[in-house]
Amino acid sequence: MKKPLSAIIKEVCEGWSLGNHENFALQIADATNFYITEKNRNDIKNGSILRLTTSPYQTAVQLHERIQSSSMDAKLEALKDLANASRDITFAQEFINLDGISLLTQMVESGTERYQKLQKIMKPCFGDLLSFTLTAFVELMDHGIVSWDTFSVAFIKKIASYVNKSAMDTAVLQRSLAILESMVLNSQDLYHKVAQEITIGQLIPHLQGTDQDIQTYTIAVINALFLKAPEEKRQEMAHILAQKQLRSIILSNVIRSPTPINDEMAHQLYVLQVLTFNLLEDRMMTKMDPQDQAQRDIIFELRRIAFDVECEPNNSGSIEKRKSMYTRDYKKLGFIVLLSPARASENCHDFHPMFFTHDRSFEEFFCISIQLLNKTWKEMRATSEDFNKVMQVVREQIMRALTLKPNSLDQFKSRLQNLSYTEILKIRQSERMNQEDFQSRPILELREKIQPEIMELIKQQRLNRLCEGTCFRKISSRRRQ
Repeated sequence: MKKPLSAIIKEVCEGWSLGNHENFALQIADATNFYITEKNRNDIKNGSILRLTTSPYQTAVQLHERIQSSSMDAKLEALKDLANASRDITFAQEFINLDGISLLTQMVESGTERYQKLQKIMKPCFGDLLSFTLTAFVELMDHGIVSWDTFSVAFIKKIASYVNKSAMDTAVLQRSLAILESMVLNSQDLYHKVAQEITIGQLIPHLQGTDQDIQTYTIAVINALFLKAPEEKRQEMAHILAQKQLRSIILSNVIRSPTPINDEMAHQLYVLQVLTFNLLEDRMMTKMDPQDQAQRDIIFELRRIAFDVECEPNNSGSIEKRKSMYTRDYKKLGFIVLLSPARASENCHDFHPMFFTHDRSFEEFFCISIQLLNKTWKEMRATSEDFNKVMQVVREQIMRALTLKPNSLDQFKSRLQNLSYTEILKIRQSERMNQEDFQSRPILELREKIQPEIMELIKQQRLNRLCEGTCFRKISSRRRQ
């Protein structure tokens, strides 16, 4: 049976003649500095270096006192240490038990103005006080121990004020945006309070800078506000985003920026894209009104242009049958081939730059897809019985073109031109042959049968090499070899 961690710590303390072993703990001696507990001790890898240090409780008590020091230098150093220590959940729990979160929020609400005045008249390092305070707050809240619903309106207003100011320290702005995003996502009540303090117009200027982290957090806040907004407000928000030219700002300052887009930014752009497309869901799911003559004429005209209709609607049977036909055609000619609404994935980075190049990008995309459907229908010489087959081909054409991530709708259209029905058949044949060559049942069975023997042979060869050793060539001092 494994020896209890407390017994191990006691032995180490006795070896160094240290009393009160309960005031000490073991910590991983790496960049994380995580405390070792009974829960995570099995995660320690062999060869890891541990250090004996003060216990999480003792450290929390010391930092709780130090951050209230009257000396600004001592306070700054304490807040810096707190920001680093708060990443560890064991320490975080102890600090929170000392009502540390309330202390930090009080410092933000009442003390930051004094810090900013000191920053102007004294050392620039005093500006870091607020940054480290907010960093510690974010790290502590990320553990999910304290509910976001516990914070006052005064605290929310103070955080929002840092975002609304035109000139603010980068680190403070970044932490403030992160806090606002978490507030909105984790509490419906806080969403309403944040929405009263922050407008889209106040967030837009942060996208026009060059700091990609600030841009990422800004888009994350916009996404959070969009996601939590009631259904009736989302269309209104979309209209405001269009008025503020969010799309063109993102295109100019983010997508076409010289700085490569990192994974987190790509994810936020993907989420924004999904949320924007989902606004079209109601329109997509709306059935055609069979009694509306204008709608019937438009659908029938589109059907006549795109396909070779064998018969006129007047001869197509009963009224009920015609209603069914119009609705079916509307759905099939519509969004069945395109992107379907979905909840944004938490890990996906698959955004498409071309949808940020046009104010009506989805409508343009739809038109291109309908033209492609018409072209492919004629290339396949299809009849009404072949509708599903044509749809499968068109879907494949669109998906293959999207995989190449075109930068504009024109580029997307150009790539579709190269993916004719004939080309799709060639690609399918090539993929089928490759799959038959390497994924056929006899090949898989043979691979499974000989793999253990090959692995054993590799193991033996490596062992023999270690036993026999090898000789290194002597390098001449006069020339390189």
